[in-house]
Amino acid sequence: MTGCTTLSGSADQGNAWPMAKILSFKKPSPKEKNQGKTLCLHDFHKWAVVSERKFDVRQGKLVTCYRCQRCGKEKTELT
Repeated sequence: MTGCTTLSGSADQGNAWPMAKILSFKKPSPKEKNQGKTLCLHDFHKWAVVSERKFDVRQGKLVTCYRCQRCGKEKTELT
């Protein structure tokens, strides 16, 4: 039987079928579902500076923009 390859023989050559992506059908627990969101819902954001050195012409102050790393909410602060 020349020319016939078995599954194990074709796997050695790299011509095997691609592996299927295994999906998990487990329902996520409330802890996994709301991870990182509950703090922002209660105004405990994780603020990070987005851009510096913006200057407000009307008030003559430096404007600093902040964005929450978890939810994406933005706020500005005049200094």
